[in-house]
Amino acid sequence: MTSQTYRPPSADQIRRAPKALLHDHLDGGLRPGTIIDLAHEIGYESLPEHESDKLGLWFREAADSGSLERYLETFAHTCAVMQTPDALFRVAAECAEDLAQDGVVYAEVRYAPEQHLERGLTLEEVVEAVNDGFREGERRALADGHRIRVGALLTAMRHAARALEIAELANRYRDSGVVGFDIAGAEAGFPPTRHLDAFEYLKRENNHFTIHAGEAFGLPSIWQALQWCGADRLGHGVRIIDDIEVAEDGTVKLGRLAAYVRDKRVPLELCPSSNLQTGAAASIAEHPIGLLRKLHFRATVNTDNRLMSGTSMSREFELLVDAFDYTLDDMQWFTVNAMKSAFIPFDERLAMINDVIKPGYAELKSEWLFRQTAVTS
Repeated sequence: MTSQTYRPPSADQIRRAPKALLHDHLDGGLRPGTIIDLAHEIGYESLPEHESDKLGLWFREAADSGSLERYLETFAHTCAVMQTPDALFRVAAECAEDLAQDGVVYAEVRYAPEQHLERGLTLEEVVEAVNDGFREGERRALADGHRIRVGALLTAMRHAARALEIAELANRYRDSGVVGFDIAGAEAGFPPTRHLDAFEYLKRENNHFTIHAGEAFGLPSIWQALQWCGADRLGHGVRIIDDIEVAEDGTVKLGRLAAYVRDKRVPLELCPSSNLQTGAAASIAEHPIGLLRKLHFRATVNTDNRLMSGTSMSREFELLVDAFDYTLDDMQWFTVNAMKSAFIPFDERLAMINDVIKPGYAELKSEWLFRQTAVTS
């Protein structure tokens, strides 16, 4: 009998597999019930629904509507209820718990501190509340039998003018739970080069940053993020596919930018379900991740906004397994890619790979050996 490693994993195995997540938005992953609770506490009366199931459905349908205005409205609701220390603490703690329950062992969760100042909080108070929440969530997860480590990425909004201020904030808290910096927001009309002072500062401080690029705007956004700004990773980066030609006979030709991204092992924070909502692909089966995996780009799998996409890391991998017949070996490849690209120190990344991720997958791959014993016992 030969190994069954090359069979697609079951949904249960996917959930139990150790996973690493690099691109997840805190304000895009709230529990619907938490939104309702927090809205009631602060007197926020603009929610479109007031029952948990209906509200969750509203968020997913709004994100799928094809209307940018309606999609952005979803974040107006989540940010509105994340304006107090207690609310930020709760949302962060529940985020860590939910990810751990889904088998995520390492996560970098991003949020924009400047979006949580409406009720008088300072930037520092926002960061400290979220950090405390992540630590509490890690403790709760451990008590429930799940281990997770969560690092924060501080995001600056690319249409605003606070990038340097947020970069300095990220640097001040880099030894207290913040692992890096990000910019987000509409790409068109707001190139990353508007914030060169922030990126130059971070490079001088030997700090890490990722840039949302190549999601909607395409190759110029990726080129600027890498060659002008010096990004360590690309948030999404899915439009790199525009620089790859596939001939009718299946041969592949990489343009110079795509070749550079692959040669330099630039991590791509791909978010399949979210990319469908923003029009990067018509279906999971047509998503560029299939080709990027075959060509050995540094591709990673991520959730982006779990609430708006109605997703989780397990669901993202289930979709990819169904579309591409991926195995546990493929899942491990994506997960190791993510862990190699994380913003924590090298020795800690290596320990996570060798002591947590690889043993976890080895155990899952060996389960078929004991299946008959379980049936007959």
